[in-house]
Amino acid sequence: MVNVSESAIKNIGKVLNDPSRPMKERFRALFSLRNLGGETSIECISECFQDESVLLKHELAYCLGQMQDKRAIPVLRKVLEDTEQDPIVRHEAGEALGAIGDPNLREILEKYQHDQAIEVAETCQIALQRLNWISNESANDVNLSKSLYTSVDPAPPSTESDVDCLKKTLMDESKSLFERYRAMFSLRNLGTTESINALGEGLKASSALFRHEVAFVFGQMQDERSVPYLKQTLEDINEHEMVRHEAAEALGSIATDECTEVLKRFLNDPRRVVRESCEVALDMSEYENSPEFQYANTLLTVNA
Repeated sequence: MVNVSESAIKNIGKVLNDPSRPMKERFRALFSLRNLGGETSIECISECFQDESVLLKHELAYCLGQMQDKRAIPVLRKVLEDTEQDPIVRHEAGEALGAIGDPNLREILEKYQHDQAIEVAETCQIALQRLNWISNESANDVNLSKSLYTSVDPAPPSTESDVDCLKKTLMDESKSLFERYRAMFSLRNLGTTESINALGEGLKASSALFRHEVAFVFGQMQDERSVPYLKQTLEDINEHEMVRHEAAEALGSIATDECTEVLKRFLNDPRRVVRESCEVALDMSEYENSPEFQYANTLLTVNA
């Protein structure tokens, strides 16, 4: 870990909180703060929830959850409770609370598991089941909670490894979203053509939250075989913006010429969250095709 002074962290925070900066610079600042961690980083990220960008605020919540620092709980609770915030932002706050995994969060997650915004309600249901899993099973199977992608997932992968069985669970809408998420993460971890095609079928599910998670998983995998599914999702102007945004960022992670071409086409999309996602995704794509060691390193070297 780079040794960075508190004043340098605050300078990175200034970049994050400066609306005159390009979104791609603010994202790099955010991921720098996430990687650095600590109270000052959390404070800088928390200040940014006043911003107008739904995309940025959603990413703030995601990063706070991935940091798994209980000092982020108060601001995440506040965001989840704030019905003036966009459901995309509130959903991510709920997921972040689930990622932190404190058993004391059960009460607030129970309160919002029937929220009027379906994305928020479904997220809190999954987060509650994650808390149950942590308390009941994770101690017996610690390896399940470790992601191959260094992420804190909303659900652990299932113990099943047969693609046909996993696909059946993935698409069974009578099962809980938590159980279907477990199948999703197992298919991600398999990384075969068959598992990718099974995940692609998941983009036909009725839940926008579920579809957005499939797109997110494709972004983690960075596998060119998922590009046709992601491209079709981004191009579907009737798709939920939460899903299209995630498809755009996934294409940025995969970073082929075809991905770049489709992202450029949607830089002027009518929906702001999609436009900004394409801008950030193109920056990610540029990084993936460059010799840079780490996406967020630039700000660290400038401000350290």
